[in-house]
Amino acid sequence: MTQQPSEITFLGIEHSVTGKWWRQRQVDDRLAVTLSQRFGVPEIVGRVMAARGIGLDDAETFLTPTLRDLMPDPSRLRDMDKAVTRIAHAVTQGEKIALFGDYDVDGATSTALLVRVFRALGLDVVVHIPDRLTEGYGPNAPALLDLKRRGADLILTVDCGVTAYAPLEAAAEAGIEVIVVDHHAAEPELPRALAVVNPNRIDDDSGMGDLCAVGVAFLLSVALCRNLRQSGYFQQKGIRPPDLRTWLDLVALGTVCDVVPLRGLNRAFVTQGLKIMRHRGNCGMSALADVGGVNELPSAYHLGFVLGPRVNAGGRVGEAGLGTVLLSGDDAEAARKIAVRLDEYNRERKTIEDYVLDQAIRAVEDKTKIGAMVLVGGDDWHPGVIGIVASRLKDRYHVPALVMGKVDGVYKGSARSVRGIDLGAAIIAARQSGLLVNGGGHGMAAGFTLDPEKRAEFEDFLEQRFARLIEENNIRPTMTVDGAMHAMGATVDLIDALEKMGPFGAGNAEPRFVFTDCRVIKADVVGADHVRCILTGSNGKGRVKAIAFRCLDNDMGQTLLRHGGRPLHVLGHLRRDTWQGREGVQLMIDDVAAPLGSS
Repeated sequence: MTQQPSEITFLGIEHSVTGKWWRQRQVDDRLAVTLSQRFGVPEIVGRVMAARGIGLDDAETFLTPTLRDLMPDPSRLRDMDKAVTRIAHAVTQGEKIALFGDYDVDGATSTALLVRVFRALGLDVVVHIPDRLTEGYGPNAPALLDLKRRGADLILTVDCGVTAYAPLEAAAEAGIEVIVVDHHAAEPELPRALAVVNPNRIDDDSGMGDLCAVGVAFLLSVALCRNLRQSGYFQQKGIRPPDLRTWLDLVALGTVCDVVPLRGLNRAFVTQGLKIMRHRGNCGMSALADVGGVNELPSAYHLGFVLGPRVNAGGRVGEAGLGTVLLSGDDAEAARKIAVRLDEYNRERKTIEDYVLDQAIRAVEDKTKIGAMVLVGGDDWHPGVIGIVASRLKDRYHVPALVMGKVDGVYKGSARSVRGIDLGAAIIAARQSGLLVNGGGHGMAAGFTLDPEKRAEFEDFLEQRFARLIEENNIRPTMTVDGAMHAMGATVDLIDALEKMGPFGAGNAEPRFVFTDCRVIKADVVGADHVRCILTGSNGKGRVKAIAFRCLDNDMGQTLLRHGGRPLHVLGHLRRDTWQGREGVQLMIDDVAAPLGSS
């Protein structure tokens, strides 16, 4: 395929040490200068914004995203008004409402948000979070019937349900009313439910498909409070409408951890949610930050890499409902104890993950060839860590990765994808072809249940599908580069300037720069498999601390350790370094390449 004008190779690097092509982001220089001048940001910020397609019309809301500017009318979501009418009736009549959530961060935050909303409306709700090992993902008929036995008049499934055909059919036959609140990829046929609120329904034209479940739950809460306000409910009860903004920290946590694009409304959710989090009003989130050693202003990084993994740990290897209990509670001492337990579960998760990852890498490399995907499974692999291991394999081999553990004679699988391959659509297609017991997801992540006898057929189906997509779309391992930099340019002032573009995440990638022709003047191993080094410029001026994570056993780590004084191009993103109270800069290394023509 011919290389498009927007796909220019940076520094001629088509095959880095990790096998990646370095692609330069294209910038409209005039737009970059205009953005810088008009909005009073440094020129480098203007250039990075322009390279991400931020124009003059949307630059202001990008730099200062607010709900006032970006909040849509929730009624634009299909079935929203139908759902809110039924929920409002339940609230006013004092009916028992139950929430069927999920064990990941998006599920925990969306369930906790609705618990807090209903509590503020004067209702105590029943909550069920399924056990990953014994129940698996999503609604199941026994749990729904049990909620009815516990008095539930109305059940909301949260972050699940859009493909739960059989369980919701069984619930309907038992006279249970169910409302689905979800965001995962949907099929033309919807499950039997009173309402299905999901921006990724095929017939939904709201344009809100980037929302995760907690974002949808927040819009549901806005619409519900609006309905109750108009009906005079708050005046009749003598209570004040809840200020939903006080729970935006929950929305921010779920949005970052579910890796949905941080643009538009999601960007406002995270920006405003981080401000709320700084007030430490949610004792559960504060307890998580404390056990995670967060001693600075929280950022999207802390949500995704400190708080999120600990919430997830309960559902992976511990108690599935702990995250929801922690995030919905108001007892600081109880929150501290739960946070400590989650931290312990997280350490246990890391040990299990290391074992499964080692076994998975061996299984992949025992294959004669790595094609358009990798699919591995083990009878003793813990289903709670297979998603993380799939992500690690995807990063290592640059193809979609599917990892499975066996539970009750069937494989429970989790998958992660690469840019350009819609994994959720592939898994749904495989299920529709009769190759899976169950399965679904979204573009970059999916889950599935597989009969072991159909493993080979399933693998062939995906291999052919992904190979065709890779060839047709010229998909290859890529690192996108914002520009080149000298070691002397890595300053705290630069960090201050770049942070104006935060929060960073999916859809708003952290800027990546190449330190060209630099030299490694010191390198050593820290932790189990991280490589720490100090870089200097080609002229020997400037010093930059740098670290490459989980790379000891690959070519990048070995190149840094055995540099031999040779010049290297080092690619990464810059972070503020506050070690021992001193503020500096550290480069988080993503890739390394030898300059063209060097030996």
